[in-house]
Amino acid sequence: IRPISAIVDITNYVMIELGQPLHAFDADKITGTITVRSAASGETLTTLDGAERALDPEDVVIADESGPIALAGVMGGGSTEVSADTTTVLLESATFDQVRVFRTGKRHKLTSEASKRFERIVDPEITVAASDRAAELIVEIAGGVIASPLAGVRVDTEPAVPITIAADEPDKVAGITYEPGTTAKRLAEVGCAVSGTDPLTVTPASWRPDLRERADLVEEVLRLEGLELIPAVPPRAPAGTGLTAAQRRRRGIGRVLAVDGFTEVLPYPFMPAGVFDQWGLAPDTERRRTVKVLNPLERDRPELNTTLLPGLLEMTTRNIARGQRDLALFTIGQVVIAGDNVTSVDALDVTKRPDDAEIAALDASLPRQPLYVAGVLTGLRDPAGPWGPGRTADYLDAFEAVRTVAGAASVQIELAAADFAPWHPGRCAAVIIDGVTVGHAGELHPAILERAGLPKRLCAFEIDVDALPLTTVLPSPKVSVFPAVLQDVAVVVDASVPSADVADALRDGAGDLLESLELFDVFTGDQVGAGNKSLAFALRFRAGDRTLTEDEANAAKLAAVDEAGSRVGARLR
Repeated sequence: IRPISAIVDITNYVMIELGQPLHAFDADKITGTITVRSAASGETLTTLDGAERALDPEDVVIADESGPIALAGVMGGGSTEVSADTTTVLLESATFDQVRVFRTGKRHKLTSEASKRFERIVDPEITVAASDRAAELIVEIAGGVIASPLAGVRVDTEPAVPITIAADEPDKVAGITYEPGTTAKRLAEVGCAVSGTDPLTVTPASWRPDLRERADLVEEVLRLEGLELIPAVPPRAPAGTGLTAAQRRRRGIGRVLAVDGFTEVLPYPFMPAGVFDQWGLAPDTERRRTVKVLNPLERDRPELNTTLLPGLLEMTTRNIARGQRDLALFTIGQVVIAGDNVTSVDALDVTKRPDDAEIAALDASLPRQPLYVAGVLTGLRDPAGPWGPGRTADYLDAFEAVRTVAGAASVQIELAAADFAPWHPGRCAAVIIDGVTVGHAGELHPAILERAGLPKRLCAFEIDVDALPLTTVLPSPKVSVFPAVLQDVAVVVDASVPSADVADALRDGAGDLLESLELFDVFTGDQVGAGNKSLAFALRFRAGDRTLTEDEANAAKLAAVDEAGSRVGARLR
């Protein structure tokens, strides 16, 4: 702080001594009475640095009847500056709102020793003492005479709020035991009024506005006792319990899909605009109940995903544009579905622990966020080579993928024909567990693929992982010591009959001797007639108590064909 004059130097000295900024006006240059007010629009002020400043209505000014004479808490005005000719001085000692002082300084790109202190809060109880101290020094050093007593308006500040704290709370936080009475002694040393024994009632001093809660008081005690005395004790890590069953299931699903040739990708968790209109979804479908983001990262993605397929299709488009034609991609992630019962709640009070009712209301306000797994396949599923031209992925590969997922989750699934956008109605299957649909698989509708700029043949699956029963204990498989009998059967059915219906009929007709059934070939052509298809199944028969004869296996196979004939019109090829 550079020396200016005796009067100005005294105000600066008191500011350093007591922490209270002061300002001295030349009283003879003041017109009428002075007031503290907000600046009027269009007013200007030439400050002590010689700059003329256009004032903002948010600025607080000291003004007389002629207009502003100082920027309150920041800098005085040149029109009332103390000079060598000054004979009468008016001392101003006040406190100003720290936020408004900061904004005024920022707005005018102006800082001063006074503004730096007001921005950090000045003790409101010291204004009178600082004014008296400055007046005494002016009388003593400059030979002045106090012409009038203290004048002006003082607004009483709100008293400090008492804080209740346990006497041993610093001990518990630090993990060590202090001498009895340490908490009360240390808090009294920083100017707090302490009453009681345990708990203590502590009223912070006016110059410590930073002491607002128990943690602040604990910090003061620990600081004065010495932070270096607190021992460094690493916390004991509890014994690990490993992954939860749900975490193991999630990892297992990702692992088996990767082994099956899929590549995991991470699409955006936000929904592209208009995707459901491209799919032709009905307005009341659940997947349209999206949650809108108030501040989306991208304007064309304002909603959270209710399905993983849009993101996967975008990743497929990007990879195809880069020359990747044979793709098998999958992703595992949460979707957000806003149900009918989702309501908004007020923000919780962060100063106290919420009760059970508040937590329940908060949970009820959240949308459902199940974990999904989804995948897409396009191009060659089996690569070309010396063994042949390769095989294009079809809806059967999507069915096999959901069976792979089910195997990793240790659940049994059923596939049934379904009509569910964006899948092709004739090549879509619902994934069913215990009568509940948990997903879909099949070939996507070619019209939707064309609008998205994707290949005409693209298969996909999507499963609600959280809807799968969580199996923690798996039964050990029963391995029979008796040999199995393998039989193949090919049946001809109408092309509109789902293969799953044929498989169910064969399974029911074969009875208990049937151990497994697998579709391994689908054929259409002149050999089976127009409008028909041939389905070839591999049957495995086994008896648990004896060696099964060929005749018994043939009889079970024929019974299976008869049942398929009566239920779906199948005939042996």
